Amino acid sequence: MTVSKCVRKDQMSSSRRFPILQRTDPTTNKSFNYFNDSSSWLLRSEMTTVLVPAFYLVVFIIGLPANGLALWIFVTRIKKLPSTIFLMNLALADLLVTLALPLRVAYHLLGNNWLFGEGLCRASSALFYGNVYSSILFLTCIAADRYLAVVHPFLSKEVRSKQSAYRVCGTVWVLVALAMVPMYITQQSYKIDSLNITTCNDALPQGLHAGYFSSYIICLVVFGFVIPCLITVFCYVSVISTLILNDEKYVHAIKVTLLVLLVSLVCLSPFHVILLIQLYTHSTDIYAYSMVGLVLSTFNNCIDPLIYYYISEEIRDKVRSAICAQNDETGSGKSAQSFIQSNSASQPRPSHSV
Repeated sequence: MTVSKCVRKDQMSSSRRFPILQRTDPTTNKSFNYFNDSSSWLLRSEMTTVLVPAFYLVVFIIGLPANGLALWIFVTRIKKLPSTIFLMNLALADLLVTLALPLRVAYHLLGNNWLFGEGLCRASSALFYGNVYSSILFLTCIAADRYLAVVHPFLSKEVRSKQSAYRVCGTVWVLVALAMVPMYITQQSYKIDSLNITTCNDALPQGLHAGYFSSYIICLVVFGFVIPCLITVFCYVSVISTLILNDEKYVHAIKVTLLVLLVSLVCLSPFHVILLIQLYTHSTDIYAYSMVGLVLSTFNNCIDPLIYYYISEEIRDKVRSAICAQNDETGSGKSAQSFIQSNSASQPRPSHSV
């Protein structure tokens, strides 16, 4: 077999994928896809075939019931206020990410071999990445809503309403759907003959759409992560500053801020930083670390339910009621309920729900 064509270094794919190399069999004139040695080793390593799916499975086991329960409470048990509408949509986005995980677990456990067809590869990739970014945007909406309610209470009476919250949520979903169009219209799965596997969203022929994917990824990182995170941090810092200046209780605000920073800095930042590093270094080895960073980014699905708890007083009440009811069924409910109620009565409620 001979190499079909030489690819110059500046033509190499700079997207966040393993680059697919091609050879042509002169006797059959058929192309033959293969990876370089480092890419082949990484796709066969235990890091991508054992560690990555194991972490996805942990996120699925924790995130599915937590976000499912939260969404059920928001839809059926809580009054629809602007803040709860944003929380409800965040829970929905997190739940959709979690529901996309079983296919990714199967893909990695099978040796990074996609058996479910090109159409489902495109759909699952768009669903997965789209809802990761929708989660970030809804966290930003929640921060902005808290900012208006606490820092600009008079303006918030005019701006904050159920109708405006629904419009903002609808806009977020539309923007995310449009941002995922490239996932739907471009091929995502490729047969790798040398390894006898079919990758999904992990490989791209060298030089194919290199500049296009680079611009696309930069836009996702800047508008889907950097700007929303800066807005979120600004809003919560302003909320805490306002509460301190007005001698208000700000314990819940600090807890929410720390949780959001944990999501932004620990869960989401590594993946996006690695993306940018790979864009500018063109190193195929770095992509394996981006796969681990992507796993880490899904752990926000396990942390977001804590944000629901500290932001929504109604969520706290429902959780406490559920715990008391469960304890009643096991015979120890009365004492536990009395303990919770006595603790709640002994703690003053803050004037601002943050």
